[in-house]
Amino acid sequence: MSEEIKDKSVSNPEETIVTKSKKNKKMKRIVNAGAVHIQATFNNTIISVTDKNGGVLSASSAGANGFRGSKKGTAFAAGVAAEKALTIAKKNHALNSVDVYVSGIGLGRDAAVRAVSAAGIKIDSITDVTPIAHGGVRPKGERKP
Repeated sequence: MSEEIKDKSVSNPEETIVTKSKKNKKMKRIVNAGAVHIQATFNNTIISVTDKNGGVLSASSAGANGFRGSKKGTAFAAGVAAEKALTIAKKNHALNSVDVYVSGIGLGRDAAVRAVSAAGIKIDSITDVTPIAHGGVRPKGERKP
């Protein structure tokens, strides 16, 4: 697929410049330091590997790795999901050190952090960002007459 474009800056107006239009291929970014976000629920574990600004480099979950039903919430499934997400990030983006952010109370919390360490990636810090309930909002008062 080539299209001809007439360039007005060329000295001879009869000359044409032929350019080929190609699909833009996404460039692979080299990221040395990033973050691993682990969301561990009772039903599934989701792992996202991001750069420092929050742009996702790779992601995986227990369900995406073939685990179905109650097996998705197990520690083994979380380890497999973390291993897959980290090998993709390490291979494609040269990731070598991460900060780990863990959210949720599922069984896959510890297994996913161990998988990060086993993948050969240096862990700079581990932070628990699980939201804590504080009693909720103020209840609605009685109706006024």
